[in-house]
Amino acid sequence: MTAGLPSHARAVVIGGGIVGCSAAYHLTRLGWRDVVLLERGSLSCGTTWHAAGLVGQLRSSANMTQLIRYSTELYASLEAETGQATGWKRCGSLSVARTAERLIQLKRTASMARGFGVEAELISLGEAARRWPLMRTDDLTGAVWIPGDGKANPADVTAALARGARAGGVRICENVKLTGITVVNGGVAGVRTSAGDVSCEVVVNCGGLWAREIGRLGGVTVPLHPVEHMYVVTRPIDGVPSDLPVMRDPDGHVYFKEEVGGLVMGGFEPVAKPWLSRDVPEDFAFTLLKEDWQQFEILMTNAMVRVPALASAEVHRLVNGPESFTPDNQFILGEAPELRRFFVGAGFNSAGIASAGGAGRALAEWIVEGRPTMDLWPVDIRRFARWHGNERWLRERMVEAVGLHYAMAWPLRDYKSGRGVRRSPLHDRLGAKGAAFGSKMGWERANWFATDGARPETIYSFGSQNWRPYAAAEHRAAREAVAVFDQTSFSKLLLQGPDAEAVLQRLCANDVAVPSGKVVYTGMLSERGGYESDLTVTRLAADAYFIVTGAAQATRDADWIRRHIPEEARARLTDVTSSHAVLSVMGPGSRALLQRLTGADLSSAAFPFGTMQEIGIGHAVVRAVRITYVGELGWELYVPMECAAGVYDAVVEAGADLGLRDAGYYALESLRLEKGYRAWGRDVTPDDTPLEAGLEFAVRLDKPGGFIGREALLAQKERGVRKRLVIFTLEDAEARPWGDEPILRNGALVGWVTSAAFGHTLGRPVAMGYVRHAERVDQAFVESGAYEIEIAGERFHARAHLRAPYDPAGARARV
Repeated sequence: MTAGLPSHARAVVIGGGIVGCSAAYHLTRLGWRDVVLLERGSLSCGTTWHAAGLVGQLRSSANMTQLIRYSTELYASLEAETGQATGWKRCGSLSVARTAERLIQLKRTASMARGFGVEAELISLGEAARRWPLMRTDDLTGAVWIPGDGKANPADVTAALARGARAGGVRICENVKLTGITVVNGGVAGVRTSAGDVSCEVVVNCGGLWAREIGRLGGVTVPLHPVEHMYVVTRPIDGVPSDLPVMRDPDGHVYFKEEVGGLVMGGFEPVAKPWLSRDVPEDFAFTLLKEDWQQFEILMTNAMVRVPALASAEVHRLVNGPESFTPDNQFILGEAPELRRFFVGAGFNSAGIASAGGAGRALAEWIVEGRPTMDLWPVDIRRFARWHGNERWLRERMVEAVGLHYAMAWPLRDYKSGRGVRRSPLHDRLGAKGAAFGSKMGWERANWFATDGARPETIYSFGSQNWRPYAAAEHRAAREAVAVFDQTSFSKLLLQGPDAEAVLQRLCANDVAVPSGKVVYTGMLSERGGYESDLTVTRLAADAYFIVTGAAQATRDADWIRRHIPEEARARLTDVTSSHAVLSVMGPGSRALLQRLTGADLSSAAFPFGTMQEIGIGHAVVRAVRITYVGELGWELYVPMECAAGVYDAVVEAGADLGLRDAGYYALESLRLEKGYRAWGRDVTPDDTPLEAGLEFAVRLDKPGGFIGREALLAQKERGVRKRLVIFTLEDAEARPWGDEPILRNGALVGWVTSAAFGHTLGRPVAMGYVRHAERVDQAFVESGAYEIEIAGERFHARAHLRAPYDPAGARARV
C-alpha cells in the first residue's frame, strides 16, 4: 500500500480528467467525504488537456441543455470558491448558415433555444460581421447569436474542480493504475490497483479513453471508441480581439475561437478517422497523435473560405488528439445494468468541457440518491445493449457518427452505418415490397413502403418529406380498411415465479392482479411518481406475466424490474424478445381478415378488448392480443419466430380483397397522435407523472399494498398539477412541426412540443406538449388560452385538446 492510498473508501472515482474531478467535487457537495480519486497518470493527462474548451449551451433536449447551463454557472464561480482560475469567458457564440436549408435549421434552433430557456437571436449578416470582423459573409444566408455561450481552459477548470474536491475531503492519488474490480453478489465491493486494494461501496468509471477497458474489468459494456480529433492553433492575427465570440460554420464543418490573439480552428470532418483497433496504450499521457494534414484538409479548405485571413496566417501547430465518441453522439452516464453500484461517466463526444459540470453533478446526485434526479434518458447507459460494445460495429459507426455533429439535423435522420444488426424474419419479404427501413436498437424496421415503382429512400427536409404520400395511404388503410405492421422489435420480457404478481403489483401503477388472459396498460413509476416505463402486462398464468415495452427500452426496463425483485422473492425475469415476431393487424377490416384464418371466435363478446388468447392462425398457434396503438379495431399477433413468415403470408393472402396494406412506423406515428396515445421517452418521461400526462385512468391509487410512486401521486393530486400534456391541432395544414417547437399561450412561452406528425384523417398537423404554469394547470386553464406553435421563428395558431382530436363514435377500437 503506497502512502496516501487508503484501504477503504465510500466511493472510488477512476479517472482524473475534468469529468472525474467534477464527479468527485459534486459528491463532496452532497456530503460524501470519504472519496478517493485514482488517476493512472497525472490530472487531465488523457483527453482533457488538449480539448478546445468550447462551451455551447444548447443541446437536443431541455434537460441536457440545463446540464450545460449549470456548467457555465459553475465555471464562472469556481475561481471565487477555490482560488484557481478557470479561464471561463462568456464571449457568446455565432452560428452561420451557407444555405437556405441551414438557415431554416438555425431558425428552428433559435426557437428551440428560447423554448429551453436559452437566449438566442437571429441576427443580420451585418451584425454578424460586426461581431466577427474577419468573417466573410457575402455567401451566407443568416446567423444566430447566443450570448450566454463561452469558452474555458480545460486544464484550469480541472485543477479548480480538483482543488474544490480536496477541500471537501477527496483524496486524489496520481500514478495509480486500476488493475481489477472486486465483485461480490453482483455488486461492487472494491478495486485492485498497482498500489494495493481498496474496498468501497461505489466505483465511478470516468476513465475517458480507457473507460471501455475499465468497464470490461467489471463485465460492463461501455460502448465508446477513440477517434482522431484535430484543430490548428495560429500565431496572433491582426484584428482578432480577446473577446471574439466562438463561431461555428457547420456547412463548412468548422468552428473558431480566439486564443492568445490568434485562432483555434477545428471541426468534425464528414468522414472521421477512428484511432486504434485495440486498447489504448497504458503509457498514453499528455501525448498527441501524428499530424494528418490530408485528413484535416477539408476543414482547412472550408475554414479559409469563411476566414480568408487564415490563408496567410502562421500556423503554430496542428493538434491531433484522440477523443472518445459514442454510437449516438450522446455521452454515457449512470449505473451499469450489469453491475450494481458501478457508475459510468464517459464518452463525451468532444463536448466534455461543456458537459462536465452538469454531468458531474447529475452523476453525483444519482449515486447519492440511488436514482437520477431528472430525466437523463438521452445519456443513460441503459440505452445500450451488450452488442453495442462490438469493436467492429463501433469502429464502423464512428466513421459516420463524428461527422454528424455539424451535418444537417434533419427530422427523422437515421444512420447509414452499422445497419442490419437485428432483422425480423419478415425483413426480406418487406424489402421486396418496397420497405424503406429505419433502425431502432439495432432492429431494421419498415418506416414506410414505396409503391408504384418509387425508390424506398427517404429524402430529408424540414418540410414534407418524400415519404408522406405513401405513409398517408398506409394511414388511411388502417383507418378505413386494414393494415399490417411488423412490430417484431418490441422488447418482450417474461416474469415467472410464485411471487411474480407481488413483484409487479409493487412496480406497476395499475392493478395487475387480474385473471389469466387479461392485458393491463400501466406505467412503472419512480418514487417521484415519474414514468420509468410505459408498457403492457399480460397475465399468462398464476405465476407468469408477459411484459411488452418499446424496442429501445429492453435494457432499461429489465434493469428496473430486476433491481426491484427482492432477494427473497421467488420470481425470475427473462428477456424473450427474440422468441416471437409481432404482426399487428389493425383497422375496421381486421376482424374479417383474421376470422378467415382461425376457428376462434373473434367477436367482442368472445374476445373483448384488453384480453389475450392463444389461437390458430394459418398453420401456427399465436398469442393474439386485442389492443391497439392506432385507435382502431385490431390484434397484435405474437408469433413464434420460426412461424412468422408463414403467418404473414397467410395474412397477406387473406386480406387481398379487403384492402390490406403493409404499413410502417411513420404511419403508426400519425395514427397514434390523432388518438392521443403517448410515447415513452417523449410524451411521458421520468419527469412526468400520470396525473400530468392525463393517464390517471391507468393508475389504481387504492390498490392494496400500494405501488412505487403512489405517495408522490397522492401529494400531487392534493395540490394540483403545474403542467399538463395537451394535444394540439394546427390550423395551417402547411405547418410542419417535428418536435421541440415552443408552445405559447396568450403570447407567453408555456412549454415545447414533445411529438408531432401530420394527421391524415384530420387533414392537419397534430402535436403534443406540456402546458406549464407556476400555480396550477387544470381544464379551465388549458381551455381558456389562445395557443400558438412557433416553427422556425413563425407562429402558427393551434387548438388545444385534452381528449383525442380523433375519436369517432366513442372509439371504434373497442367494437
